[in-house]
Amino acid sequence: MELIRNFSIIAHIDHGKSTLADRIIQLCGGLTEREMEAQVLDNNPIERERGITIKAQSVSLPYTARDGKTYQLNFIDTPGHVDFSYEVSRSLSACEGALLVVDAAQGVEAQSVANCYTAIEQGLEVIPVINKIDLPTADVEKAKAEIEAVIGLDATDAIPVSAKTGQNVIEVLEAIIHRIPAPKAGNTDKLQALIIDSWFDNYLGVVSLVRVMQGEIRPGDKILVMSTGRTHLVDDVGVFTPKRKKLDRLGAGEVGWINASIKDVHGAPVGDTLTHSGKPASEPLAGFQVMKPRVFAGLFPVSADDYPALREALDKLRLNDAAMFFEPESSEAMGFGFRCGFLGMLHMEIVQERLEREYDLNLITTAPTVVYEVAKTDGTVLQMDNPAKLPPPQQIVEIREPIIVATILTPGDYVGNVIKLCEEKRGVQRSIQYLATQVQVTYELPLAEVVLDFFDRLKSVSRGYASMDYHLERFDPGPFVRVDILINGDRVDALSLIVHRSHADRRGRELVERMKDLIPRQQFDVAIQAAVGAAVIARSTVKALRKNVLAKCYGGDVSRKKKLLEKQKEGKKRMKQVGSVEIPQEAFLAVLRQDK
Repeated sequence: MELIRNFSIIAHIDHGKSTLADRIIQLCGGLTEREMEAQVLDNNPIERERGITIKAQSVSLPYTARDGKTYQLNFIDTPGHVDFSYEVSRSLSACEGALLVVDAAQGVEAQSVANCYTAIEQGLEVIPVINKIDLPTADVEKAKAEIEAVIGLDATDAIPVSAKTGQNVIEVLEAIIHRIPAPKAGNTDKLQALIIDSWFDNYLGVVSLVRVMQGEIRPGDKILVMSTGRTHLVDDVGVFTPKRKKLDRLGAGEVGWINASIKDVHGAPVGDTLTHSGKPASEPLAGFQVMKPRVFAGLFPVSADDYPALREALDKLRLNDAAMFFEPESSEAMGFGFRCGFLGMLHMEIVQERLEREYDLNLITTAPTVVYEVAKTDGTVLQMDNPAKLPPPQQIVEIREPIIVATILTPGDYVGNVIKLCEEKRGVQRSIQYLATQVQVTYELPLAEVVLDFFDRLKSVSRGYASMDYHLERFDPGPFVRVDILINGDRVDALSLIVHRSHADRRGRELVERMKDLIPRQQFDVAIQAAVGAAVIARSTVKALRKNVLAKCYGGDVSRKKKLLEKQKEGKKRMKQVGSVEIPQEAFLAVLRQDK
């Protein structure tokens, strides 16, 4: 126990966390030169491509320190993006210390601040590390000043390193050993192990990454999953060195994997506690909270035959993505699919990309919406994530929308642009603070306004320098209405939106105009309307294709021409009564790309 150190790395996207991890693995001899590749721990192709870490990974490394002892370093990698904050809090609860990596050229960013506070709240020892000192623009003293001003951590003995060249990385390893405490053991006989992550292996079933808090796990033990109450027999245990290595036991304080041939995908929920079924622990470990999805969208297979495959793929994904939620949904326009809940837009994009790549599915996504609270006249309150299911207006007392508190860090030059963007999105300013080189702006914003394109616009108005972190604060009532799209008088459920009344006209007009360009011309006029309740707020018409029935009349009597035109009009009218309009796929996708 004395020779074990559990730590993770906190860093904003692009501050060199995965590169530092690569160097540490190399120094400890985890992989040979030949096996080394960039971003060893980002083993998902999307992670490598986007250069971000999505899933928490772990690795155990032996390190012989200057004092001659060989220590076991257990490093748990954490993501940096705000959408994956639940992955971070879980990884941190399995550690005793953390390295806070800050880019010497860019300084402190909002998400590292949020994650650093999480670490401090959980009582971890935080060691500041200033990375990228090999860059010509690096300013170590400025970075130290920012760590002290923004986070309030003492940065006098922050370690300047260059993960790329490997300079000073040994000092980081020594600091981990001397400054991070060894794990504490509880009463040793009763097993308690925290599940940090789980994933599905086609041969082994569910494999779980665990941190043993007390007790030990050996192959052949019967273990109990505390939230489901099911028991399983342990087949193998071991650690990642990043390669999988089997061991004969995992003891208190260690981080490793266990395989108990759990065949059911929901058998080992992430964040849960494992214990022995013979002598179980009296209570589960603290810190297991079910993450609530914030953004909802419908996922529908393009071909109806893919529906079972989509269900199976979502089941497997949900196993190692604890925050994803889905339930079956059917729509008149799109057929059968699933209503899925995500933590944010990046999370949604990544899930969609993983489904399309790993499971080879072809999908359509409906416009993302947030969860509204609807207070009804009978006193009940509904959580509403699908605009098409909103009750009739006469049954609604008020609709409340989720409000978030966003903390934005931006260089002083762009503060005006950032404030203007927040005001445009119906934001209310809470505070503005001038720090060493940056400005910290705090705003209350409606989540619905943030969901669609706020991150992209924030990056563009600040030339990529602003960073943001947010948390859900409360639900506020407001004048919300549902905008329906009618095609020839029929409502298309997949195109409904809930919007603020002040934006309803503009959004209705934009949608109708866009639909007009996308619906192909028919043999009869197609009326496209946007309506709020019974009131139509915008309309446009796709004109009918028509034959020139007067081509065969030269001169002649005007009544003859009138007769032919009237006859054509009658025919078109009859067609309109029986004809139905095919709405092309692009029309649904256009609605998603609103606000562009």
